[in-house]
Amino acid sequence: MSAGTENKMIKTIVFQLLDKEYAIEVDVVQSIEKLLLMTITRIPGVPSYVKGVINLRGMVTPIVDLRTRFDLPVTEYDDNTRIIIVNLENFDAGLIVDDANDVIDIPADALESQPEVVGSVESDFVAGVAKIDKRLLVMLNLDHVLKPIRNGQSDDN
Repeated sequence: MSAGTENKMIKTIVFQLLDKEYAIEVDVVQSIEKLLLMTITRIPGVPSYVKGVINLRGMVTPIVDLRTRFDLPVTEYDDNTRIIIVNLENFDAGLIVDDANDVIDIPADALESQPEVVGSVESDFVAGVAKIDKRLLVMLNLDHVLKPIRNGQSDDN
């Protein structure tokens, strides 16, 4: 470990899907919205994981259901369901998650490359895994998660 990474911290938003905790860097997060307060307009012909678009403060934003995107069992949305609005290189998208738990700092040296099997989430979607105390956080690679809708493609099977 070099002295440059020794004390580096990565600030993340931790959210939940099924019974697993995931994290994304806070730098890409614009806001966290309560799903039940939003009206999602369905768009025909889009992949099943794209639930539609919302008008959020004048911006039309595509909404991706991460459970569907990761082929996890689908459940009804409830009062804890959130939309995390992210911005990747001037592309906004909303991510539907079960709950957004908290913001934590992850020491850079606690982040490990992905193991061969990480739950049921496709390995291309995983940037790494962090062990924090007894918690196991899966860091998402949002570039891969959102790549098809950013490029106007569908990898829906």
